[in-house]
Amino acid sequence: MSADLAALGLSVDKMPVHIAIIMDGNGRWAKRRFLPSNAGHRKGAEAFKQTLKTCVSLGIKHFSVYVFSTENWRRPEQEVGFLMDLMCYLIDREIAQLKMSGVRMKVLGRIQALPEMLQEKVRRLESETAHNTAIQANLLINYGSRAEIVDAIQEIAQEVLQGRLSSDAIDERCVSEHLYSRGIPDPDLLIRTGGDFRVSNFMLWQSAYTEFVITNTLWPDFDKNALVDAIRIYQGRDRRFGGVHAK
Repeated sequence: MSADLAALGLSVDKMPVHIAIIMDGNGRWAKRRFLPSNAGHRKGAEAFKQTLKTCVSLGIKHFSVYVFSTENWRRPEQEVGFLMDLMCYLIDREIAQLKMSGVRMKVLGRIQALPEMLQEKVRRLESETAHNTAIQANLLINYGSRAEIVDAIQEIAQEVLQGRLSSDAIDERCVSEHLYSRGIPDPDLLIRTGGDFRVSNFMLWQSAYTEFVITNTLWPDFDKNALVDAIRIYQGRDRRFGGVHAK
C-alpha cells in the first residue's frame, strides 16, 4: 500500500481517515450536453461507485457523500421521484458487489420521511453489509445538518426530562453522541465539486476543523485523478486545530 501511495505522490503518514464529498454538478453536466437532468444523476451514480472503489484502494476508512438534502424536496416532483427510484435501483444492483468488496454502508438522515420502499432497501443495505470492515461509506439521504442538530437536541432534552441525563453532563462529546454520525470520526477532508464555495447545510458540527478543497470539476466527471489531487492538497495543509505548530 505504501509503495502504491508513493507512486501517486501521497504520504502514507498524512492520509485522511475520513473523506466527505458534496457531490455537486449533475444538472449542469447534463445541461452542457443537452441532456435531461436524469442523465446527470445516472452518471453521478457511476462517479460515486468509482470514487468509492478508489477510496478502498487508497485505504480510506470512512467516506461520506451528500446524496439528497432536506432542501432537495423543493426540486421538481418528477426529478425527486426519479432520484428515489434511482436509489432503490442502485441498492438492488450494487449490494452484492458491496458485500464482496468489504464495504459497510450506513445511511444518515431523516430516513423515516423517505418512501417506504426506499426505507426497506436502506434497512437491507445496512443489515447485509454490517459486518464489513474495509471501509464505511455513509450516504446522507434526506439529510440537513441543522435538522440533525435539532434532532440531537430533542433527544438530549428527552433524556434530561426522563432523568437519564444530567444537564451538567451535556458537553461537546454528548452532542456528538446524539448526532446521526455518532461513532464516526469527523471528516479530515471535505471536497466540494462544481466550484461553489458554500457548505449547503452539510455536516456543520462535524466539519469544525475539516480541511476544505473546492474543485470546478462537475461531479459526473470526478475521477481517481481528481480525488488524488484533492488528497495532495490536503496533505500540504498545516492542520493546527486552533494551536500553533513549533517551527
